[in-house]
Amino acid sequence: MAASIHKLVRKDGKKSHNILAPLWFLIPALILVAIFIYYPVFATANMSFKNYKLFDQGHIFYNGFTNFREIFKDLHFHRIIQNTVLWVTVSLFFQFTIGFILALYLKSKFRFSGLYQGIIFIPWALSGFLMGLVWKWIFDDSLGVLNDMMLKTHLISKPIPWLSNPNWAMAAVIIANIWYGVTFFVIMILAALQGVPHEILEAAELDGCSKAKALFLVIVPYIRPTLILIVLLRIIWITNFPDIIFGMTSGGPNEQTHILSSWLVQKITYDQDWGSGSALGLIMLGVLFIFTIFYLLATRLEEESEG
Repeated sequence: MAASIHKLVRKDGKKSHNILAPLWFLIPALILVAIFIYYPVFATANMSFKNYKLFDQGHIFYNGFTNFREIFKDLHFHRIIQNTVLWVTVSLFFQFTIGFILALYLKSKFRFSGLYQGIIFIPWALSGFLMGLVWKWIFDDSLGVLNDMMLKTHLISKPIPWLSNPNWAMAAVIIANIWYGVTFFVIMILAALQGVPHEILEAAELDGCSKAKALFLVIVPYIRPTLILIVLLRIIWITNFPDIIFGMTSGGPNEQTHILSSWLVQKITYDQDWGSGSALGLIMLGVLFIFTIFYLLATRLEEESEG
């Protein structure tokens, strides 16, 4: 009986390969996933219920939900939530819109199109923190290039406090993030557009569809699965992308430009409060997990209703 479970018998009477053999090839991958994904998640969950400060190793103990309560009671928490929503929605809207337009433009063949593609792809290959430092110089209140250009063209009468005023600082980091993330949408949407069969476009043209109608009635529905996936991925990545904020403002002035991920980095690296940082990380994980489920369910229901 045991032999019949582990081995198959061919019609000619010869024994086939062990059906469990492929599982041995999966074991290395499963081990890596367990070590680098599941173990850190469980370790973070465990640490989030502890009073765990790096420079106070003698007073590490389980404190229940204290870390979570302190996060929710923090004076900056509601502002950080608002900043995170603003950071994600505004960045995503303009990144997607500009990226889609540029992808459509680059899809058509024109002189030096390859050069333009290379220039557009450069930001994605650079460090986000480094780009934050560059944009910090551009938006500098007194020595920044942007204020200097606007003063010389008489668009403003006095320098704008881009990074010292909380409202202007949030706008500045979002502008930098939009510039940095456009490349991702250009790359992915351009690849999807190049996969659209020419026969479909030719049939739409023969039916009298204009280019605008063909775009919204043929091209967009065809590449919709790709658009859904990249939007979902980008939302997760933007939420977990504190690099530009730390490069430009480090969360200032007075922690007014923090988002959840940059606040998490501050708690871990500057405050050395690993228990509170782990609790914040667990909150972020839960929010993104719930959002992902609702997002996928909504898109699935939309596809079923259209079908």
